[in-house]
Amino acid sequence: MLQRTHGLAGVVAAELVLQHFQVPIWSWETAGAVLLGCFAGPLADIDKPGSVMAKLFFPLSALLKLLRIHHRTMTHSILFTALIAAALSPLPPLYGWTFVWAYASHPLIDLLNEQGVALLWPIRRKFRLLPKFLAIDTGSKAEDAFHIALVCIGVWLLVRYAMAAG
Repeated sequence: MLQRTHGLAGVVAAELVLQHFQVPIWSWETAGAVLLGCFAGPLADIDKPGSVMAKLFFPLSALLKLLRIHHRTMTHSILFTALIAAALSPLPPLYGWTFVWAYASHPLIDLLNEQGVALLWPIRRKFRLLPKFLAIDTGSKAEDAFHIALVCIGVWLLVRYAMAAG
């Protein structure tokens, strides 16, 4: 998936966390959580040379390359996500959980791609949710449709939450 799709998935994850914590829709906390979700969603691609996240965090990306950490392995694993959750536990729950769920949305939607994800890294076996003929190729029309579906989900969550808030 492209960065824009991962960023949007991170925003949808942030919306779900905001609703769980019943944060007022028009607040600085909401704005911060949505921005955090947009950032955390694509962050797992720091392991992909040339990605926006690899360029933003070049020293860390270069270190991953030196360590021979390949794309969709360590940074996309359950273990790594759990380590991030543990590291962020001192943060206020709203922001910690927003980051973790937005980050976790990345490998989750990459499971829809043909290449799959090494969820159980350091075990190298890659998992995917769809058979190859239904898999969503990065940058394809299918990804565009998935992106539109995420936009619709995000808008629906926003409208539903705004109506519930009164």
